[in-house]
Amino acid sequence: MSSENLSRNLPKNPSRNLSTTSSFNGFRIVWRITRLNFRAQLEYRSEFLMMIAIGAVWQVSVIVFATVLLTRFAGMGGWDSSDVLLIPATRMLAHGLFVLFLGRVHGLGRHIQEGVIDTYLVRPMPVYRQLQLSFFPTNAIGDLTVAAGLMAGALSRSELDWTATRITYLVVAVLGGMLLEAALFTAVACASLRFPAADYWGRWLEELLGTFGSYPLNVLPRAVGSLLTFGLPLAFVAYFPAAVLTGHSSGTGVPYWLAAASPLLGAAAYLGSRLLWRWSLRHYTGVNG
Repeated sequence: MSSENLSRNLPKNPSRNLSTTSSFNGFRIVWRITRLNFRAQLEYRSEFLMMIAIGAVWQVSVIVFATVLLTRFAGMGGWDSSDVLLIPATRMLAHGLFVLFLGRVHGLGRHIQEGVIDTYLVRPMPVYRQLQLSFFPTNAIGDLTVAAGLMAGALSRSELDWTATRITYLVVAVLGGMLLEAALFTAVACASLRFPAADYWGRWLEELLGTFGSYPLNVLPRAVGSLLTFGLPLAFVAYFPAAVLTGHSSGTGVPYWLAAASPLLGAAAYLGSRLLWRWSLRHYTGVNG
């Protein structure tokens, strides 16, 4: 075979082909491990169903809040009850997706104290990916079931004209809220790599998200609202996107463009948290120093 024919048969960009093959193999491994983890959970049917129920019952406070809001009050903080309902629906849906796809980063301190993280370091797969594949979060099914029901209720009661633009923004906002929540817990995980006791901050963060994430923040004192906007950016998970969708952005205390850019902030925060994770992992010295 001549050199001309040989060069014609060679791939034009071998590095791209290698990268594509590597990505496909990585996705296949992730899918296979996830499927095995799910099948392992199904081995104990009663526990599997109980974990789904626990995930649903865990959101009972939000369900009670929504029921009381719709039956006893016309609105809250200048918002109609149907508009307010969009806030907990968005937050819960974002939270359920976080628990399903990225939530195993919450509770990293236990892996560190048990020395499991050290075994992750000697394996060829990235540590963050191993952490996310450590088990299947069955409770996320319950979370998402309740969240989907609440979102369906919010959309059915809403008087907004749900155009393609609004629907697209809502979907992007939910994904942005998922990434922002993942960024916050990844930052806590980074602190846990240095100080394992920092894992308790994750519980505190979870309580804050559950307590204040379902309300219009303009009903809180201004200092508290500012803290939950610029100190701990909880407002960008659901409050600001819901305000943009319902036309209440003028009362949020931030410029319209900043409230509308909430999904982009979630994506940027997650990328930043992953960079912080890589830096923290390089400086990890083990639970005993």
